[in-house]
Amino acid sequence: MSTVKKIGILGGTFDPPHAGHLRLASHFAKLLHLDALLLIPSGEPWQKGTGITPAETRLQLTEAAGIDLARAFLYLKISTQVGIDRIEIDRAGPSYAIDTVKTLRERFGADASLTWLMGADSLIALPSWNSWEKLSQYVNFAVATRPHHDLNEQTDPELSPDVSKFLKEHRAMDSTALENSAYGLIYLDESLNVDLSSTELRDRLKSSSRSAIASEEIPTHTLEIITKLGLYQ
Repeated sequence: MSTVKKIGILGGTFDPPHAGHLRLASHFAKLLHLDALLLIPSGEPWQKGTGITPAETRLQLTEAAGIDLARAFLYLKISTQVGIDRIEIDRAGPSYAIDTVKTLRERFGADASLTWLMGADSLIALPSWNSWEKLSQYVNFAVATRPHHDLNEQTDPELSPDVSKFLKEHRAMDSTALENSAYGLIYLDESLNVDLSSTELRDRLKSSSRSAIASEEIPTHTLEIITKLGLYQ
């Protein structure tokens, strides 16, 4: 991927990866004309507490989801390459996004457009991330709004003054600005409402409604591995 110029980054615990992740990835891959999209499972998700599925297993689930994502791109005629990156799993200690974006910037060079993809809930929680205010020195952000998060300081009680200020300073009103900028911009996309939660899916997988979970919620190949390994019982 050394010649790649527009790279999307979708990080997360991926415990498990779900259809919401794939919808977010597909939407921004097409909108931002991404050359490549990296799915990056966290090694030690320091904010998640205990009870996390082992990193190598989550990597396996993410690789399976990547197969379904690549097939979706083919079907949708999206030319974005899909990559699964072990960068956080191979790095010792807590998985901090700031370390990841620094490494990716070194890998792809100063001119590549790097864009971190996330939902609005992650943007709201950004001040809890390690060295969060430095992230925009390395990447752009593409943010999909989610139900109950309108990202308006007057009407969204969860939006902190820090994030509101961050938005005002970095917001781009046009998605094409991200394609032409290596880092430093935030684009809010209100056309995609994804309301799926890994926590909720884990709870359902542990319940009697497990058999009702379909590929519309968890990618087919991921669900096969979950079943094969007997995860989330």
